[in-house]
Amino acid sequence: MRTVITKDISHFSDFKNQLLHWANQHREVVFLDSNQYHQKYSSYDAVLAVDAFTSIKTDYENAFQDLYQYQSQTKDWLFGYLSYDLKNDTEALHSNNFDGLAFPDLFFFQPKKLFLIKENQVEIQYLRMCDDEIELDFEEIIQCSVFSIQSSDVEIQQRISKENYLSKVSKMLEHIHRGDIYEANFCMEFFAENTQIEPLEIYQKLNAISEPPFAVYFKNNFQYLLSASPERYLRKEGLKVISQPIKGTARRSFDLEQDEQLKSDLFQNEKERSENIMIVDLVRNDLSHTATKGSVQVEELCQIYTFKQVHQMISTIVSEVENTTSPIEILRTTFPMGSMTGAPKISAMQIIEALEETKRGLYSGAVGYFTPNGDFDFNVVIRSILYNSEKQYVSFSVGSAITSQAIPEMEYEECLLKAKAMFEVLR
Repeated sequence: MRTVITKDISHFSDFKNQLLHWANQHREVVFLDSNQYHQKYSSYDAVLAVDAFTSIKTDYENAFQDLYQYQSQTKDWLFGYLSYDLKNDTEALHSNNFDGLAFPDLFFFQPKKLFLIKENQVEIQYLRMCDDEIELDFEEIIQCSVFSIQSSDVEIQQRISKENYLSKVSKMLEHIHRGDIYEANFCMEFFAENTQIEPLEIYQKLNAISEPPFAVYFKNNFQYLLSASPERYLRKEGLKVISQPIKGTARRSFDLEQDEQLKSDLFQNEKERSENIMIVDLVRNDLSHTATKGSVQVEELCQIYTFKQVHQMISTIVSEVENTTSPIEILRTTFPMGSMTGAPKISAMQIIEALEETKRGLYSGAVGYFTPNGDFDFNVVIRSILYNSEKQYVSFSVGSAITSQAIPEMEYEECLLKAKAMFEVLR
């Protein structure tokens, strides 16, 4: 049981910063920020969960079954992540590529302390065991000093050289021309070894220059995720399930007229549209595993959404489920998300594994939460920096969708465009 109180806050952005600095002293932290990007499917402007009462941490083997047991027994708020390599639990797949981060494949925790922010109010929910700390903590938060720490310049290396990247994309195109796959998302890693960064400072810089709707600051002891994700993987509201895959990216321009032209060009780009529509079909198929008959619908097809760094092409696919359907089953039958795999999904994942050189881990996985009544909301972990402070290893990956129309040089340029914000904050 939780004690719930509501407090008024006068300056949203100031309070958000104070809350985050206060939270950073805890061992487990999940901070989700919509950057007030108000959209049709949204519950809160920001959410903070800290301090695990219970938790689950496991590798991919039987991971979804373990999560089902944990979620159904706890019936409380749970925060955490699903890593990309949970694919090995649902299919006969494996991951043998290099892993410099060593994050668990799955991690969720039941927070002792929870803050739900909407406009100028914060709803505070504490487990009864610590509810006598609410007033003391709130006073500490609003008096918290927000200070800036200068991060050092990070020497970033590229796991796959440009020449090697072009060669690998050409091999992927051979698979497409042979009919093995129609599309696959190919990713490459940028990394730094023997490096120390200030994770909170880096996250705040990354969030400020991108202002995405699914930003995350995640901390589990010495493991960190600093995410400026613009993409939702999956949300459940009552009996409704919502997926919003992104496929299609264009740069922004300071020139308003040119910016509008870039947006229009993206909307009319046949290659980008075909990529998006292929993934929409894949998502429709994934959702059909748990949907009631005839309930899978495409609400939006290839709509253009504008963010600070880029324009993105986003579709919205929805379905209805029975009230007896487990939320874990909905996740299991749709994971990993279509936008980060390809079509057909299993073949694409096999080819991805063979051509990529880094184990994806949490990159292209999902971070989010379950509510006590079994609703959930998860992002796609892209435009993100991962850091293991114990191993002193920093990593970020970027990728693009390869289809029959792909030109390797242009795909490489798209990857660099997506990496721009991460380079900027680390350098």
